[in-house]
Formats: sequence, structure tokens, C-alpha cells
Amino acid sequence: MALGVKREELNLYAQRRGVLAGSMKIIDNFGNQRDEIDCSKQGRSGWAIPSDVDNDIEFIDIKAKYVLVVEKDAVWQRLNEDRFWKTENCLLVTPGGQAARGTRRLIRKLADRGLPVYVFTDSDVWGWYIYWTIKTGSINLAYIGGDVATPEARFIGVTLSDLDKYPFLNKLTINTSDVDMKRAQEMLNYEWIKEHKEWVGELERMIKGKKKLEQDALQGQKLTFIGDYIREKIKNKEFMP
Repeated sequence: MALGVKREELNLYAQRRGVLAGSMKIIDNFGNQRDEIDCSKQGRSGWAIPSDVDNDIEFIDIKAKYVLVVEKDAVWQRLNEDRFWKTENCLLVTPGGQAARGTRRLIRKLADRGLPVYVFTDSDVWGWYIYWTIKTGSINLAYIGGDVATPEARFIGVTLSDLDKYPFLNKLTINTSDVDMKRAQEMLNYEWIKEHKEWVGELERMIKGKKKLEQDALQGQKLTFIGDYIREKIKNKEFMP
């Protein structure tokens, strides 16, 4: 940003990170060619999200009802194989970890089209930080915060309170590390966290119990349980702010 312009305006591109599948078509104007991409017909790999989704990219024929962002690629593949995006009529996105700028910008643009955004990550400090970055933006990109932040995003899980609702998950928790505990203590001092008692409760529960839970654990009961879990959370509006 030293030149006073965004990197996209200079035609500078970062490595692609993030994948999407679902009922939407994309027009990609690239290399003097206009390609139409159907995101419902991209097979097991999905559509690779470029670092720039503004210049020469058009989103058309969006039939999905909402956007589901899944932290891990392995869980995304499970849901894609089950055609969750088809049965639930959603756009299934994975950033493959911390969401890159292009993926966050894509989520923002879809939210601008009126699609609710739900985020599904591990129940640990790193998964929660992925969600908060999608929701509030990152310090490094503060100068374009409004372009890559989605304040209306909602967190559906995994939460430590799920241990009460689904007892089988108690056998699948993982002990927290010293790094986890230190990070959790730091997060309790974030102003945004202090404003939301639900998140204070999650962090305090992790610190007290010294346990965390990965989203993969939801496959422990049956392979389709993850889909059932997400469906129930959205239906009952069991969201975290």
C-alpha cells in the first residue's frame, strides 16, 4: 500500500488459496477470453479462488441460499463428496486454514449479494481466530478492512458447549498446549471478545478444562454427522456472534 493503491490495481497476484463449490456461475474475463464457469460442476476439486476476485470476475446466476465457510480442506471434501451444497442449496467454501485475502474478499462480495455467511472451524484458539479474521478483518489489512471483513458472519461451531449436547464428543477432545493456553489468555483481552459474553465463556471454558475439539471429531459417530450437525445449527439458529 506504499504506492497508495491496492495490489490488485497493479495486477499483482498472490498464490491462490481457497476453494468453492455450489450453485453459482462465474464469468472470468482473462487473456482476451470470456469463460463461464459453473461452480456446481467442478468435481472433487471445486473452483480455485484467485487472489483477485474483483477485476474481470463476475458472479452470475447465484441460486444458493447461504455461504458455508469450512476451515479444513478435508472436511470440505467430505461435505463436497456428500453434495451438501446441493441438498442444502449453499455455496461451500474452504480457505484451507487462515483465509487468504482473495477468499475473504469473495465472502464479502457474496454477503453483499444478500447471502448469510456461516463459519465452521475447530473449537480452539486458531479456529476461532480464523472466524474473527473473516468477521472483523486483520490488522495487516486494516487499510482495506471494509473490503475483506464480513461483520454479519455467524459462527456455528465447533463450540465447547457442544460437549454438553453431544456427549460422544467428550471422548474425542484434545489436550491444549501451553501455546494454546497463552493465546487464549491473550484473546480474553481483545476488546471485541470482551463485548461478547458468549466468546468470553468459550475461552474461559477452554482455559479451565484445558481441552479443545477439532471439527474432524464430528465424523466420529458417522460420516454424515457433520452435515446433520451443520443443518441443525442453521435450522435452530444456534449461532455465536
